[in-house]
Amino acid sequence: MAKLLSKDFKKAVLLKIAPKVIYIAAKLLYFTCKKRFHGKVTDMQNPVIMAFWHGELLAVLLGYMSYGKIAKVDSVISGHNDGEIIARVISLFGGGTIRGSSTRGGVRVIKDSFKSLDLGRDLAITPDGPKGPRHSVADGIVLISKRKNVPIVVCNCKPTSYWQFNSWDKFIIPKPFCTLDFYVQEPFFLDDLSLKESKEFIKERLMQNAV
Repeated sequence: MAKLLSKDFKKAVLLKIAPKVIYIAAKLLYFTCKKRFHGKVTDMQNPVIMAFWHGELLAVLLGYMSYGKIAKVDSVISGHNDGEIIARVISLFGGGTIRGSSTRGGVRVIKDSFKSLDLGRDLAITPDGPKGPRHSVADGIVLISKRKNVPIVVCNCKPTSYWQFNSWDKFIIPKPFCTLDFYVQEPFFLDDLSLKESKEFIKERLMQNAV
């Protein structure tokens, strides 16, 4: 019992402290780095689906913050414990979240995504999250885009220097004082493509500037 309480206590402390530490560290990191932007997202008046690889999540978040649109985006985040930390970090930045994934709560995630788009909010989706395989594209992003007739905007961030975790997604953290190259491609629809073709097309776009 004592061991269980100790584990729960550590988890509670981690959830309370970690998001604030990550938020402050990310802000400091961002201000130390030089930024170069390739493409524009500020001209988009209607909702879009922002797609980026799971391993680039932190780096792309910094870029999205730069465009001043973070307050009108809902990010699809895993319902796991790690996802809770990410969700709280995004909340500190002013963004919203939709909890779940294609494997857990998939139907609810799709419905909540539809609601967000109907409210005029953007969606941020990592097609290979939350468990991979790395650089794979799940069905959800295609279904949402086609059903709601909403374009997809592919985003990447390539730091000139970074740390890389030995995790399934090879998660990257930009190093202080590096240069962050943000790539935002033109919006595209999937109207005439099959599910397989759509997934291949999205992956091809995402790989163009992937780390």
